[in-house]
Order: sequence, then structure tokens, then C-alpha cells
Amino acid sequence: MAAKRGATFRRRELGKELRKLREKNDLTLQEVASRLGFSHTKLARVEIGENDLPRVGDLESLMDLYGLGGREDRETLLQLHRESLSKEPWTPYRNFMPSKMPTYRGLEQDAVAMRAFQPSFVFGLLQTKAYAEAMFLTAKPVDETTTEYVEQNVRLRLERKELITRTDSPLELRCILDEAAVRRMIGGPDVMREQFNEIVELSRLDNVTIQILPHAVVGYRAESNFAILDFGGVIDPIVQTDMPNTISVTDEDREIKKHIRRFDAMRESALAPADTAGVLHQLAREWK
Repeated sequence: MAAKRGATFRRRELGKELRKLREKNDLTLQEVASRLGFSHTKLARVEIGENDLPRVGDLESLMDLYGLGGREDRETLLQLHRESLSKEPWTPYRNFMPSKMPTYRGLEQDAVAMRAFQPSFVFGLLQTKAYAEAMFLTAKPVDETTTEYVEQNVRLRLERKELITRTDSPLELRCILDEAAVRRMIGGPDVMREQFNEIVELSRLDNVTIQILPHAVVGYRAESNFAILDFGGVIDPIVQTDMPNTISVTDEDREIKKHIRRFDAMRESALAPADTAGVLHQLAREWK
């Protein structure tokens, strides 16, 4: 039996299958839209999984146009469609997420592996509650956010952390932290010491690898954070990067390859995973 996946994953999987069928029939988005009375922009968004296809009748029309006659094949797409319309567990947080974050969160929960780089702060999936609260509270008066916004984002961050701590098929995480990320004081020394201990404990998990990229390294260093999600070949990988008030999410092959090169270059320069605990313990001693 196929693994239970989230609605965002199924939406992207359905879009991928529809795109393959359209291309197999040598049809353009404009031609399909013209024949069925769709907006070609809407169809393009469906194919990349950004929009759902609310009406089952629209899916039936697409399958008829593409000549998909096999009962089993049609039922497979209909099942994907049904699952793509289900409610996601993060839905209550939607109003507190930046643009594109719901799409990323929906895909993140079904990823098999993640490679991530964070130059400025401890990576989100590694954060303690105290560290996350301190981050959001520090920004609260500047960004003019509400107490509810802070509480909901901290709760969401801790729920996302379960991706690497769950016992059933945990996410394989390879994370590189710039030295600046662990030297930046968030919430005070006690908060940082607790955070360091948490990183050390998480790094002991078989599915988690954490490396630190020292200031002294002369080599490539990405200027901004990013995360690459892999789905075991079921759908294309994606890369996520932070931008002001939003995030960028793309499965463009050129962007995926570029960020993999960036990650691999920094991984080669970073300290070995076995050195992570020693670096953090030394920093903790410095703050005493």
C-alpha cells in the first residue's frame, strides 16, 4: 500500500502526471486551455502543484482529452485528486506564515532527505523552544507582530522539529551552520547553552548530521540560507530560500543543481561532524 502523503505532495504528484500526459499528446498549455475553456495560467499552476483542481469534472475532462482510457490509470489520478484536497495539519497556522511557506511546509513533511545551510541563526529544525521564542520576541516590536503570531510560530517550529525526531521514517537531515550562526547571542547565555546541548543531542541521531563552517575557512561560503528537499524520486526535488516577507520555492533543475554544488562545496570545507560537540562546548565555556 502506498504511503500516506499530505495534500501538498499529492497535488504536486498529480500535476506532474498531468504535465506528462499533456506533453505525451504534444499539446501546449494554451491548446488545452482553449479546448476545455480553462485559463492556461490556472492549468500551469495545477501542473506545478501550486493550485489544486477543485472540480473532479475538470480532471475527467483532462483525462478524456489526453486519451487516458485505462480504468486503473484513471482511478490512480482520481485518488491523487481526492487526497490533494484533504486538509493539511498545518492549516491552523496558515495566516501566520509568510507567502509560499504553506507550500514548503506541505512538501517538507513528506521529504525523504534535506540538505540545509544556515549562515545567521541556528537552523529551524534544530531550535529549542526558548531559542525560537527569543528570536520571535526580539523581532516583535520591530516587525510589529502580535503575541499570537509569536506563539503560533513557535508552536509550528516545534511541530516541524518532529520531522527529524519521529520514530517512523524520520527525515534524513544534513545541516551546515556557519560559525556566525552559533556565535550570535539569542536570548542570553543560558538559552544558548541549552540550544548547544540540543544540537549535540540531535547530532547523535542516526538520521542527523550537523557540521560547523568556521570563520577561518578560506573557501566558498553561500551568502544566504537554503534548504534542498529530496522526495526519493517520486516528485522532483525542491530548493527553498528566504526572502524579505516571503520565501522562494522552486523545482527548477538549474536551481537544484546550483544549490547542491553550493552545499557540497561548504560541506568539504566545514569541520567534521564529530567536531561539532567540541566547538559548541568551547563556545559555552567562553560565555561563562
